[in-house]
Amino acid sequence: MPKPPKIPQSVLVIIHTPALDVLLLERADHAQFWQSVTGSKDRLDEPLADTAVREVGEETGIMIGGALVPRSALFDWQYSIDYEIYPEFRYRYEAGVLYNTEHWFSLRVPERIDVTLAPREHTAYMWLPYEEAASRCFSASNADAILQLPRRLAARPYDLESGPLAGERGQ
Repeated sequence: MPKPPKIPQSVLVIIHTPALDVLLLERADHAQFWQSVTGSKDRLDEPLADTAVREVGEETGIMIGGALVPRSALFDWQYSIDYEIYPEFRYRYEAGVLYNTEHWFSLRVPERIDVTLAPREHTAYMWLPYEEAASRCFSASNADAILQLPRRLAARPYDLESGPLAGERGQ
């Protein structure tokens, strides 16, 4: 049975340490195509945060919601972009779908941790300081998101050591 068409709503999740080292993944289908975690909704009614949690788990083995990486470490930037789907990937969507809406998130992990890659999706990973990570991204929008990371985190009522500040709701 063929896979159903992809839903043109996705997430981008920048995984980072408190020191702003960023995790990049190399795509299995494009050598030297380095990126953050990305993925589409599985169903139209799937909440975006759930998509982010699922994609991080599938692509890196990092389980959000445990002691090492609590759910509050996931930050929904409440920001999205629309981009034209690369022609070589359009076959994955319904005929005539040319654009995808990508919603941006970040995920703070306590340190550079080893990840377990999904071998059909990624062949390698690396941790880099955020500016260097941005320079390695194939996608200009992924690079832009990484460069925005310090500003986005500074605007969040969040203490990088203990999580959301008192009285704030975790994501």
